[in-house]
Amino acid sequence: MSDDAIPQTLVGIAFGDTFRAQEFLTAVTRLAANERLVLKDAVIVHKDAGGHTTVRETTDPKPTQAALSGALWAGLFGLIIAGPVGWVAGAAVGAGAGAVTAKVVDIGISDEWVGWFREAVQPGATVLAVLAENVDREALVAELERFPPAHLMYTNLDQGWTDRMRDALGETAPEWGTPAEPPTPEGPETGAPASHEG
Repeated sequence: MSDDAIPQTLVGIAFGDTFRAQEFLTAVTRLAANERLVLKDAVIVHKDAGGHTTVRETTDPKPTQAALSGALWAGLFGLIIAGPVGWVAGAAVGAGAGAVTAKVVDIGISDEWVGWFREAVQPGATVLAVLAENVDREALVAELERFPPAHLMYTNLDQGWTDRMRDALGETAPEWGTPAEPPTPEGPETGAPASHEG
């Protein structure tokens, strides 16, 4: 892929409210529109109180095109507007539907990562995972300051930026728990989970 050499940033944030996850997705698209990052993919994972997981994702199916093409904008619009009702109506990805997920996420956030977020998300919570390039980290942290309380589940940024993101989200205690070790495929999505110490 022509942009393999461009470092990619993967961030996964858990929210206690599905609508807060959608609001942050809107904020991320605004950062992209303002050229503060290049958005490659976004995935929303929700687990209900009974443990049933729903996945909504989008990516540009033609990665050689400029980011935020019509296809990606349409997918993001669907993620933001459809909401939980839309997910139930036709977008649920059950445990046995990995092939359906893989056909899209293989060119964005990998199916391994989607599977990890599905397992790691706590019942009643919603995770927004974002894959981006050319990220203005200061702008991202500034945006995160508008969204506490939330939990940084994963990022492949260094520890300094991880701590700043955690502080911006108001994390002061490990109340969200520590997820299992994430997958470590080769490429830009490797790293360690952003779990709390102690």
